[in-house]
Amino acid sequence: MLDKLTSSLNLQGNALMLRSERQRVLASNIANADTPGYKARDFKFAEALQQAGTPQTGSRLAAQSTSNPRHIPLQPVASGANRPGYALQTEPALDNNSVDMDRERAAFMDNAVRYEATLRFINYQSRTLQSAITGQ
Repeated sequence: MLDKLTSSLNLQGNALMLRSERQRVLASNIANADTPGYKARDFKFAEALQQAGTPQTGSRLAAQSTSNPRHIPLQPVASGANRPGYALQTEPALDNNSVDMDRERAAFMDNAVRYEATLRFINYQSRTLQSAITGQ
């Protein structure tokens, strides 16, 4: 019964974790913009979110455990199929660096806005559930 109530929160939780991971990848690209030979990385969010619903063994988050048996374990989101791949290079560079700062900044800000929207959605859903439970 509770699983039916929280299934949409699980999807949003997975989306939040994937947005966080994408933000880390994009920040790494921006940080290495001047590193010779660095290849920009990214992943397809929609495909990763679709695969996040099915637990995978051997993923980075699958090995994490909880500190209390009553805690909810994290769902694995990073499987071999949705690990960051290399972004396409739009402009050739003399130092073989494939980071396009305009593209990376735009993707970083877009991801940040979507992360904030997901957080607000989770917050709204949890408040709605709480008011339904308390009968307000």
